[in-house]
Amino acid sequence: MQNDNFSETPDFTPTNYLNELNGVQRLAAQNTTGPVMIVAGPGSGKTRVLTYRIAHLIHSGVPAWSILALTFTNKAAREMKDRIGKIVGEQDVAQLWMGTFHSVFARLLRTEATHLGYPTNFTIYDTEDSKSLLASIIKEQNLSSDTYKTNVVYNRISQAKNNLLTPAAYLKIPEIVQNDAAAGLPKIGELYKLYANRCAQAGAMDFDDLLLNIYIIFEKFPDALYKYQHKFKYVLIDEFQDTNHLQYAIVKRIADVFQNITVVGDDAQSIYAFRGATIDNILNFEKDFPELRVFKLEQNYRSTQNIVKAANELIYRNKHQLKKEIWTQNEKGE
Repeated sequence: MQNDNFSETPDFTPTNYLNELNGVQRLAAQNTTGPVMIVAGPGSGKTRVLTYRIAHLIHSGVPAWSILALTFTNKAAREMKDRIGKIVGEQDVAQLWMGTFHSVFARLLRTEATHLGYPTNFTIYDTEDSKSLLASIIKEQNLSSDTYKTNVVYNRISQAKNNLLTPAAYLKIPEIVQNDAAAGLPKIGELYKLYANRCAQAGAMDFDDLLLNIYIIFEKFPDALYKYQHKFKYVLIDEFQDTNHLQYAIVKRIADVFQNITVVGDDAQSIYAFRGATIDNILNFEKDFPELRVFKLEQNYRSTQNIVKAANELIYRNKHQLKKEIWTQNEKGE
């Protein structure tokens, strides 16, 4: 079985890292220019491929600071950095822009937030901070907390931001206003506006603002967009099937100039629709990048043959999918 922790592989050295990959994994790691999609089935070594792809970019002379790599957890980013460091050295890996969407764009906003009137030392509200502020606003507006439940209002506002809707835009869309009224929540738009104003007055952003405000800056200030388009010449995104509309809109803008964008994911492993993730990002990626090359990691190193067969039988019935055939050399199993 392929070992996905190369630090435990006895014959591993920083110069033979590509020998750790199977044929298609190696192609995916070495073809570093232009738009690339790596369709990674479960247990197919996608973390290893993404790690080696970044290491190979640096090993080939690409400055680490020009690489933007986005993950969905800080733990994943730390583990990948550690692996990359074993190949290219700690000095290079320290210059990588790698982390979660929120951590990376919070870092950018420390420089760019003044475009929107925020201080560079703006406060970041966590979920509890946001809900506490919303509870206060609901009370100040003499609205029933039983009708306007804090969690419901918070989720509506979060959904709006992830769909690129500012308070002004939200209030201008009749369908949304009508839906809120039909749900017995006609004041949602006004609460969103009050909440946004209070955050701005406090010099604070919530987690969704960290993304929405970067998008707004890129839309309104072309010089800022130009700077990052030419800084980040290589963009890589892990777990692409779990990105939402806003996340993809930002990275697409950044990658528009050089189009060296790599996405890694599997439509059949998309489980975060309830958090705003849209499967359309991965299914329609080729429409935005017609020169796309696709590498399919179809060998499963983790599961038994019976499990792989059962999964294939289920996935085969999905109406919309990226076609692939997962297989394994493992034992048949129970």
